[in-house]
Parts: sequence; C-alpha cells; structure tokens
Amino acid sequence: MRSRELDIAGRKMACWLRKETLLLAEDYIDFCIGNQQVPPSKSAEAMRRVAKDLELQNKTKFLSMSHTFLFCGLKSELNTRLRSIMALLAEDGNLNWGRIVSLFAFTGVVAAEMSSRGDGVESCRKLAETIADYLVNEKSDWLQENGGWDGFCRFFSGTYHVSYDSSMMTALFAAAGVGIAGLTFLLVR
Repeated sequence: MRSRELDIAGRKMACWLRKETLLLAEDYIDFCIGNQQVPPSKSAEAMRRVAKDLELQNKTKFLSMSHTFLFCGLKSELNTRLRSIMALLAEDGNLNWGRIVSLFAFTGVVAAEMSSRGDGVESCRKLAETIADYLVNEKSDWLQENGGWDGFCRFFSGTYHVSYDSSMMTALFAAAGVGIAGLTFLLVR
C-alpha cells in the first residue's frame, strides 16, 4: 500500500510542477510579446526581472540567435528545434538556474520576433508548452531537488538585490553565459 501512496503523491507533484512550469513559461512569453499583466506568482515576477536583465545585457547576441533559429528551418519544426536545444544544453549534467533563465530569455526573444512578424499568440504559447514539457518530463528531479519554482524564487531573491558587481551576480550571469554560448554553438552547427 505504501508504494501506491508514493506513486499517487509523485503523480500529484508532477501535475503541480507541470501546472506551475506552464504558468511561468506562458507568463514570460506573454510578457515578452507585450501582454503586460500582473505576474501570477513571485517566481513569475523573478523570471521576468532576471531573464529580461540577461536579455538586455546580451541583446545583440539574443537577436542574432533568434533570427538564426527562426530562419534556419521550417516553421513547423520550431518546437522540435527548441526541444533539441534544451536537451543539448542540459546534456552535460550541469543544469542550473542560469541556464534555465537563458532558455527563457532566448525563447522570449524568439516569441517577440514571431509576434512582430504576425504570428499569433497561440504560436508563441506553443513555445511555452515546449519549455514546460521538457522541464517537467526530463528535468523534474532536478527542479524538485532545487526547490521547484519556489527554490528559483528564493535563489533570485537572495542574490538579485546584491549589486551587479558582486561575485554572486557575476557567477550567475556566467552560468547563464554558458547557456548563451551553448545556444550560439547549437544554432550555427
């Protein structure tokens, strides 16, 4: 009976994690394409703040990568290519919040580009579903071990208020930079 209870608890946790991850990804995509609503959670607010800062610090690189991403294949393959990028960025086993933020920031730039060229909200939101599906199906253990989205929020609330010159912020953005470098490598191969 204990095994069954654990299985049910695990499914409930996975369902909750999927719901939270999708909500966060949709909120960020909506934010990037101009649907400015109140963030639905503290983690969504933190993601908006940190991912936008990362994007602004690397604006030229993100725009270049998004153009490459959008124009190097069929439109119908965007979600498959995004999933491949996520898998390759995490394949070395060194997933961290910086890499996750860089994925959100990159995907937000892609969604903004798609929106500006006339793709509808639903096309952009499919990118959010791809992020949620990948993180929950492939990286749920890592997310749970790191406190889920509450852990993400705690991580950034503890480090974000430190000045940009601090070693913690430098390390964080360096970790995200590894993600950006990986994205660049994947897009040009």
